[in-house]
Amino acid sequence: MDRVKYLLAEKEMPTAWYNIQADLPVPLPPVLHPGTKQPLTPPDLAPLFPMELIMQEVSRERYIDVPGEVIDIYRSWRPTTLFRARRLEKALQTPAKIFYKYEGSSPAGSHKPNTAVPQAFYNKKEGIKRLTTETGAGQWGSSLAFACSQFGLDLKVYMVKVSYQQKPYRRMMMETWGAKCVPSPSMDTNSGRAALEADPNNPGSLGLAISEAVEDAAPKPDTHYSLGSVLNHVLMHQTVIGLEAIKQMEHAGEYPDVVIGCVGGGSNFGGMALPFVHQNLTAGKKTRIVAVEPSSCPSLTKGLYEFDYGDVAGIAPIAKMYTLGHKFMPPPVHAGGLRYHGMAPIVSHLYKLGLIEAKAVNQLPTFEAGLQFARTEGFISAPETNHAIRAAIDEALKCRETGEKKVILFNHSGHGHFDMAAYDAYLSGKLTDYEYPESLVREALKDLPRCIVG
Repeated sequence: MDRVKYLLAEKEMPTAWYNIQADLPVPLPPVLHPGTKQPLTPPDLAPLFPMELIMQEVSRERYIDVPGEVIDIYRSWRPTTLFRARRLEKALQTPAKIFYKYEGSSPAGSHKPNTAVPQAFYNKKEGIKRLTTETGAGQWGSSLAFACSQFGLDLKVYMVKVSYQQKPYRRMMMETWGAKCVPSPSMDTNSGRAALEADPNNPGSLGLAISEAVEDAAPKPDTHYSLGSVLNHVLMHQTVIGLEAIKQMEHAGEYPDVVIGCVGGGSNFGGMALPFVHQNLTAGKKTRIVAVEPSSCPSLTKGLYEFDYGDVAGIAPIAKMYTLGHKFMPPPVHAGGLRYHGMAPIVSHLYKLGLIEAKAVNQLPTFEAGLQFARTEGFISAPETNHAIRAAIDEALKCRETGEKKVILFNHSGHGHFDMAAYDAYLSGKLTDYEYPESLVREALKDLPRCIVG
């Protein structure tokens, strides 16, 4: 059986982002200043972000219009395709129906340009000349490099060193679009130099790369910092995924019983899940919404829900989130985009309220799922995406056992064309599973900031 495509006309592409803060039954806890530990104000964030993004971060408006200049660039790949995975269903011998939203068709090959483009636009509009950022697997760095090329902005990317070494073609993509990419920790910042002095073989982490990018941007009037996940406005920009998916499921004559996304910082998961959370909260729907994280970086399933810094050096804002501790140093697994110590405040809040579920999966079963998906559906998926595929397959296998005819929808967050070294390692038996020990979690959590707010 062939895949079945569900397409939207260009006119059906969302023209407004959905902001879940309008519908939360309990408001988000405040974000705190790293120095004073008091609630942040818009002027506190002005050295890092353009004011329009700052106002989106705190907005309670349900829908925020997508600027026309952003829509013009979105049209290069949006609306993206929803597929029904009939060949995978047949291989699994399941009565379940499996659908996936394919975000790998963007210029950078993932969902990340959905927020990279508006972030570059708002910075350009404010007169900013240069951006800095971090990247784990390279999907965010390459997406922001693409977006900056569209608006004539310079970009410096601090790429987690282990991913810089594992994924050289991601660096080449960034450089092709005009960005400068360096491995983190680097000798270019105080944060990087301190980390290398303490451990010359430091493999890097997203928290450390954030420290470097923030340190680079904050003192320069022509430079802002850009973040590809975690923040409220980032997840909001990504809701074009879920908004499109709801329309496409209508075209398919179905509605999902289960919605699944891989989760590290929360952007692709939030982009798919938040519009469906909205349906659960306001339209009486009962969809299960499942966030899937790696066992090696289990912020939701093993972390604490506490205030913590967004970076290693403690110079980024403090947010209440599920965290493994900002000094957490992740193992060098191949799902580089999921190696962050904390979870987006919105995702954390929804999990705390019991509005979403979370599960952790090991590395080997995710690659097993990725191979089965490639050999049935044809797409080679990013290691991060394989976590969502694993969970979707597990749900479908449960349906085979019970006979339930559930409808399963997952977000296919990006292709794996630059991750073939990881597949080679799996196929040659060199990959291993790694479950982050509780003892190391407890150790990392000793350095949480002391905050009396919230």
